[in-house]
Amino acid sequence: MELILRAYNLKLKHTFTISRESIDFQPSLIVELQSDGYSGFGEATSNPYYKTTVPVMMQDLEKIRSVIETKTNETPEEFWAAIHPYLKNNMFALCALDMAFTDLYARKKEKKLYQLWNYTTDKNPLTDYTIGIASIEKMVAKMKELPWPIYKIKLGTKEDIAIVTELRKHTDAVFRIDANCGWGVAETINNAVELKKLGVEFLEQPMKANNWEEHKEVFKHSVLPIIADESCIIEEDVAKCHNHFHGINVKLVKCGGLTPGRRMIQEAKKLGLKTMVGCMTESTVGISAIAHLLPQLDYVDMDGALLLSEDIATGITIDFGKISYSDLNGTGVTLM
Repeated sequence: MELILRAYNLKLKHTFTISRESIDFQPSLIVELQSDGYSGFGEATSNPYYKTTVPVMMQDLEKIRSVIETKTNETPEEFWAAIHPYLKNNMFALCALDMAFTDLYARKKEKKLYQLWNYTTDKNPLTDYTIGIASIEKMVAKMKELPWPIYKIKLGTKEDIAIVTELRKHTDAVFRIDANCGWGVAETINNAVELKKLGVEFLEQPMKANNWEEHKEVFKHSVLPIIADESCIIEEDVAKCHNHFHGINVKLVKCGGLTPGRRMIQEAKKLGLKTMVGCMTESTVGISAIAHLLPQLDYVDMDGALLLSEDIATGITIDFGKISYSDLNGTGVTLM
């Protein structure tokens, strides 16, 4: 098996702002694994909050190239278990590698990923489309630019209620709110009351990640469901979220790929938590992998490729929130 690494700097259509940063470009690593005439593809983007860069991911993968390239006949679960000890401090790199190996494995089996996992796709949820923080006028303009059934609105400003009040005047779409750790307990509880009146479905990670007593207080008193994101990074975090959140948002890059991501989803279901998978502004490579998890999800945020001014791959397509799969096996991805 041959390992191929490619670095990209994905240009966004608009400056993308959340409560802690603004970006115009998204650095991304594409991992390709070649074996027996097949190729599998995986992706992980950089993220300053998690102190992860593309050069470091490439460096860590190069260090274990000889180990990776000897692992040809394992299942994805066996491959992940064998590689995890080498990359336990770089889950982003592990994600891209796991995604590529799982894609390769499915292509060799001549199956799409959801077929490999015996999932049925007839009840797939729709994806939301994200509106980053900007002036109210710009946020309204972004929304009008792409009419959509569900919007995920980034908040964490002093004008949060005013923003949603104005956006509501221009659409009947479902709203989801992501404050990216930008609120406190009282602010979250009070905002939930007003936001519920404005047609908001749930709040995602309104407070800082590790304030568990505060999360429990909000869990008890919020009139809207609370979904964990920054508080739910790896598999061990799922149990912690029980009775502190109403659901979890699994990010494949944070947990180490599709293999642990699927385990997190199953654990969440056992605990009665709602399940969601989110993206980290990946290209169609990463987004197409997420699409095969849809049958297991209540919600999904997989609009990353839609935010790009230019994509680097073909795979799944999205029309008004609905995902259509490629005719190709595996994740269905082809690099342009």
